[in-house]
Amino acid sequence: MTGLYYEEFEVGRTIEHEKRRTVSESDNQRFCDMTMNQQPLHLDAEFAADSQFGERLVNGLYTMSLAVGLSIPDTTDGTIVANLGYDDVSHPNPVFYGDTLRAQTTVLDKRETSDGERGVVTMRVEVFNQDDELVCEFERTALSLKREFADDVDADADDA
Repeated sequence: MTGLYYEEFEVGRTIEHEKRRTVSESDNQRFCDMTMNQQPLHLDAEFAADSQFGERLVNGLYTMSLAVGLSIPDTTDGTIVANLGYDDVSHPNPVFYGDTLRAQTTVLDKRETSDGERGVVTMRVEVFNQDDELVCEFERTALSLKREFADDVDADADDA
């Protein structure tokens, strides 16, 4: 478990995630197939060549999903109860096949739940390509375990 417990999140802290991923045509094709998104701008080279971008774009939801995956080890791996929401998503620049993406997370807010056993953490995730252009950003809100109650959750799981 490498994620942070609620108490370890510090408002204002920015976490630079070390993992990166170069996006391939295969990544995009599989994601579009799994989600049944057949937008020609993502899949049809001839169609995309006539667009303002001149080539196919990587599906924006793939970019966002990849960013969540890149951020999990440093934020919520093993310490999350649930993802509560994703808000204020934007894609200010396109992602193309062959782009290498990295992410960073900034803790925006945190508050304890009414029972005091968990906490709600809101983070801004930013995604950059190899040229340090911002290609996606969004807020992610997660329900996080507090360290003192983590053993209770582990014990409940063992009893199941």
